[in-house]
Amino acid sequence: MRKLHNQHHPAGLEWVILKTLPKVLLAGIFIPLFMSIFIRLFPADAALNEIEKHTSSIDILSVSLFFTVLSAVFTVAIGCIVVILMKGPAYVADAYELEDADEPEAENDNTRNKQ
Repeated sequence: MRKLHNQHHPAGLEWVILKTLPKVLLAGIFIPLFMSIFIRLFPADAALNEIEKHTSSIDILSVSLFFTVLSAVFTVAIGCIVVILMKGPAYVADAYELEDADEPEAENDNTRNKQ
């Protein structure tokens, strides 16, 4: 069996997902961070007690969103790595060119006489 080195095949879905995971992780880090910063820069017009309650609620939401995205990215990354390891390198047992014809070949007189 030979490895397929010189033939180019498109990447599997696991590679596509694995390559997009850093973007998802960065979005999962920065969106909750910006939520917490935004609520502190532009506080609501309310009593101080209400502002503190609202700010703490946003902080709890931000932390929970961060850990949810982090665990989801970690789980999907493990799944992609398992699929990559299970597939292994691409091997080909018989790489012969297949001649494709629209019509079957005409029979020779030699093959009819032998029967």
